[in-house]
Amino acid sequence: MHLYTYFRSSCAWRVRIGLAMKGLAATPHFIHLLKDGGQQRKPEYAALNPQKIVPALVLDDAQVLTQSLAILEYLEETHPSPSFLPADPVARAHCRAFALAIACEIHPINNLRTLQRLSQQFGADEAQKKAWMHFWFEENFAALEELAKRHGSGPFLFGETPGLAEICLVPQLFNARRFAFPLAAYPRLVAAEQACLALPAFADTAPGKQGDAE
Repeated sequence: MHLYTYFRSSCAWRVRIGLAMKGLAATPHFIHLLKDGGQQRKPEYAALNPQKIVPALVLDDAQVLTQSLAILEYLEETHPSPSFLPADPVARAHCRAFALAIACEIHPINNLRTLQRLSQQFGADEAQKKAWMHFWFEENFAALEELAKRHGSGPFLFGETPGLAEICLVPQLFNARRFAFPLAAYPRLVAAEQACLALPAFADTAPGKQGDAE
């Protein structure tokens, strides 16, 4: 397999974690989202992924998978052990909901394309973009902290091992720190993050360990 990735992309990091948790290897191809006007916009990558975003996973039969959660579902279905989800159906739903709250509620309004549009269309400066991100981090992390507390005391969120919820959480907390968002109000989330980062699947796939890391 071949993974098209960018070191700071939280979506790409999700897939790197997932592959590592499943014990699967994928040759990395680094697509820098800022260099050369955005390498994801180059025709050769756009031909691979018309959305012009990372990640993209090319399977051994040359099929191309896009969207991190869809890729993770594929990995879960084709390599069910170890599982990304709890065994109990209700717990599985809660785990999925937690992951989707990050992937659908936080990430899209705070990602690179959104921030660039805030500047280009509305003239937002760096301080205004930071304030925008902090508002949505606070709005959503408060809810996630409460949800996490309802479903156990840890260290992981929905069982004895990390899963889909942590795969989405850890990269999102990394993004929050990049933009100097304080996390002291979310001890349950931070505890889960730190437990994950003690594991190779999370630590070895971190942004600073990638070949395109600046």
